[in-house]
Amino acid sequence: MESQQNISRLWNNVCMESFGQQLRELRKEKHLGQVQLAKEIDVGKSIVSLWETDTCEPTLSNLVSLAEYFGVTIDYLAGLED
Repeated sequence: MESQQNISRLWNNVCMESFGQQLRELRKEKHLGQVQLAKEIDVGKSIVSLWETDTCEPTLSNLVSLAEYFGVTIDYLAGLED
C-alpha cells in the first residue's frame, strides 16, 4: 500500500503540477502577494501559503472562488488540464 502511494505521488509529480504549484504560478502572473490574494478571496492570510505548499487543500467553495478570480477551471487548478 505504501509503495502504491509513493508511486502515485511520483507519477503526479512527473505528469502534472500540484494544486499548490498551479496556484503559485497564477498568483505570480498577477503580481499578487499571498496576503493580497487571501484578501481578494476572503480567506485567512496564512491559508494561501498552506495551499501553495500543498500542506492543506481548499474547500470546494474556495476552489470556486479561486477559479473565478483567476478565470480558470477547477480542473486547471487541480492540474488535470493545461
